[in-house]
Amino acid sequence: MSVPGDQTIHSGPPPPVRRIVVSEEPTIVEPPRLDPTAPAAAVTGAPLTRRSDSLPASAIVERMRTENLRLYYGDNEAVKGVSLPVCRGEVLALIGPSGCGKTTLLRSLNRLTELTATARREGQIFLDNEDVDRIEVTQLRRRVSMVFQQPNPFPMSVFDNVAYALREGANRKPRKSALMEPVRQALDRAGLLAEVESNLDHPALRLSGGQQQRLCIARSLAAQPEVLLLDEPCSALDPKSTETIEQLIVKLRSEVAVVIVTHNLQQARRIADKVGFMYLGDLVEFGDGEQLFSNPREARTADYVAGSFG
Repeated sequence: MSVPGDQTIHSGPPPPVRRIVVSEEPTIVEPPRLDPTAPAAAVTGAPLTRRSDSLPASAIVERMRTENLRLYYGDNEAVKGVSLPVCRGEVLALIGPSGCGKTTLLRSLNRLTELTATARREGQIFLDNEDVDRIEVTQLRRRVSMVFQQPNPFPMSVFDNVAYALREGANRKPRKSALMEPVRQALDRAGLLAEVESNLDHPALRLSGGQQQRLCIARSLAAQPEVLLLDEPCSALDPKSTETIEQLIVKLRSEVAVVIVTHNLQQARRIADKVGFMYLGDLVEFGDGEQLFSNPREARTADYVAGSFG
């Protein structure tokens, strides 16, 4: 049999029907009925869980800010004149398609971009109103700590992973007994203590992926940072571990300023107080998370959160 386009379909016997034998008649479940009066976002994939509280205005304290920040790799301008605040009491999520500059912006906050030979920076970054260029870089990275996309625990025990940050910051090597309480406190803040306290000598590399990522967060928190930077911290984790990390992030925002880069728009909507949408190096829109997702001001933002590109 011929069809248009000079394609030929060869007729023949139909494929065999595969039948599944069950012991009893299956139960037919009616599909859920959508409430026609519900808001559109509730029908089109609003987050299943949402932080239910906002901290009072008195708890929102600016810890960092960028002013006309420009970042280059060679002749390529990766971040174009970005100015934004980073506040304790809020989770700031940076969203946008791959290559838009959000990770470069994140890494610039504790000067990690300087580790790339071709990178250079214009504009200013302030930590507690002090130019970060005036802060010794090791000290800056203790105060503005980074957790990376892939969990990277050290090949040592759970205890020694967290104690490492404490030992590095001490003038002389403290005894293990003196470190026990701050290590436990950091593990507790990271939501991991209950799972590991029976054996703090357990090898960190034998923990699950979600536990390893929380251990890395605990290691960062042990240094008592003012800002916590998270670069796609849940991208390699299962949904249950992701939920645990998200709950932790929301809890931590009352203690430290949190900045997270994420490609997961639903995650950003669940946890972020403020959202910055970046595209081709520009900060296209910055504002309240719920407003940006529900009623974006910019057409490019609306297209991105609707899934038109990215």
